[in-house]
Amino acid sequence: MIPHRSNRSRRALVPAAALGAALAFGAPAALADTAPVSPSGTGAPASAAAPQAAAAASPSATWVAGTRAYLVITTPGDTTAVRNAVTANGGTVFQYYDAIGVITAHSASASFAATMRGVSGVQQVGATRTSDVPADAYNPALPANPAQSTTPSGEPVRADMTQIKADQAWAVTTGSASVKVGILDTGVDDQHQDLAPNFNAADSASCAYGKPDTRTGAWRDIGTHGTHVAGTVAAARNGKGVIGVAPGVKISSVRIAEPGSSLFFAENTVCGFMWAGDHGFKVTNNSYYTDPWQFNCPDDADQAAIIEGVRRAQEYAEGKGSLQVAAAGNSNIDLANKTTDTESPNDSTPVTRTITNACLDIPTELPGVVTVSAMGTTAKASYSNYGLNVIDITAPGGDGTGIYSTLPGGRYGSKSGTSMAAPHVAGVAALLASTNPAITPAQLRDKLATQANDIACPSDSRCKGTTARNGFFGEGQVDALKAVGSTPPPGTYFENTADFAIGDYTTVESPITVSGVTGNAPATLKVGVNIVHTYIGDLKVDLIAPDGTVYTVHNRSGGSTDNLGRVYTVNASAEVANGTWKLLVNDNARGDTGRIDSWNLTF
Repeated sequence: MIPHRSNRSRRALVPAAALGAALAFGAPAALADTAPVSPSGTGAPASAAAPQAAAAASPSATWVAGTRAYLVITTPGDTTAVRNAVTANGGTVFQYYDAIGVITAHSASASFAATMRGVSGVQQVGATRTSDVPADAYNPALPANPAQSTTPSGEPVRADMTQIKADQAWAVTTGSASVKVGILDTGVDDQHQDLAPNFNAADSASCAYGKPDTRTGAWRDIGTHGTHVAGTVAAARNGKGVIGVAPGVKISSVRIAEPGSSLFFAENTVCGFMWAGDHGFKVTNNSYYTDPWQFNCPDDADQAAIIEGVRRAQEYAEGKGSLQVAAAGNSNIDLANKTTDTESPNDSTPVTRTITNACLDIPTELPGVVTVSAMGTTAKASYSNYGLNVIDITAPGGDGTGIYSTLPGGRYGSKSGTSMAAPHVAGVAALLASTNPAITPAQLRDKLATQANDIACPSDSRCKGTTARNGFFGEGQVDALKAVGSTPPPGTYFENTADFAIGDYTTVESPITVSGVTGNAPATLKVGVNIVHTYIGDLKVDLIAPDGTVYTVHNRSGGSTDNLGRVYTVNASAEVANGTWKLLVNDNARGDTGRIDSWNLTF
């Protein structure tokens, strides 16, 4: 069983690779990214905890030099009195969350934190930066919307997908469109040909600076990292480019990296987790650490407040049904035996300091977060962090060749790192949630553990533990096929991934031509249906055999539930298998529309 406590360290941001190229180490940002691959080319917020906490407490302020950001921690509930104290003591309230008792405040007063720590009802106060809040925080510029290149048809299955048996799991499910995965990162290029089919703009935002920005495009990528991660989770199965682990689920972008620095400060992370909880994300991917401290130590007042604020936000998201998956980091260090931090603070001048295991890499080492190390093909990736009872599970991260995925502008490229391993696990978690719609975060953690394939320690004294659980691989390598049912359905598999629009009071059909199957269809013909449509109670869905026989699989049940994604079993033993089968969908009411996203037959 994966324990509720999980550790992950974050890594450096890697520049995006040109089409087909790989990445090398990049600038010192908080991304859990990249080990060296062949050098070439160019190389995630949140919202209101509860309705009353969603809005910022004050209008945009006028920026002045010396403005710093603080987390002010108080009792969850009505934070009015503490917010008033912020204003009375030389600060402004930038954002607040009554549900968790966390306020993001700005102040240019050097005594602000010390003064607020003496205010009644204030539990902790901590500066989240050692540098000024950028002026852009008060009037953020929208990220660029890159021109899109096109890619010739062709969608080979990647080696990393075969390694975790995702390609076999797709015969069971490609994931449900009702499952939302949040990409908390540098942003996502929602226009990319391989991401647009699965992108959920309605639940996307920017949390840069610690306040939700829902303007169209605010969620777009300020680098390349988030787009690459998104492709590994859920690039569409559309005959182009690449296929993600869960190509049928929906992805939302919550940009928590700030432009210019590409750093992920605590208020941004808090915002991201609150947004995830309030917007129904079943899984979030977190391939970063919370800047500017690689490790936050509880004996430092500022860092203690960061730990508490982010912890409360993660707990809130989990309480709303969201599982957080995070990357372990690429410094090749033992997270179970911390001694030194040489990278912090990374927003000013790093210093070398002695640390202990009480100092946490967050959000990775927070309770409930699943920590992911990286593998090459068979061994721990050379760069991956490790640690007994810290690493929960492992997945391919690329070690030499890199993980090939989407890049902004319709491009593709390779990156290596635990940043690339984590989205494999997030994708498998999304497949699990697709086949178990009522599953809880705790149950998801347990299932990820039980389905993992054990990997024994190599002849390496750094690897502690047993074959069943050790410091290099945790519970083992994630296995998508075992996660969704252990074996693929027997028989030949056919699929139509083309979209067919479903309008009001219309009937549409999607064909599949079956050939090469001997005799009749089985008595247990598997019919996988993925329909994106609000209010599925409007729909009647029939399977039409080649001779015209009608088999009804869904008849206006489900009421106001959105989206139909499940596998039906049909006794079609009276039908000749070969020929053209059709999925017929009839909309019987006004006001809700959608599309046949994909469907499949397994004989």
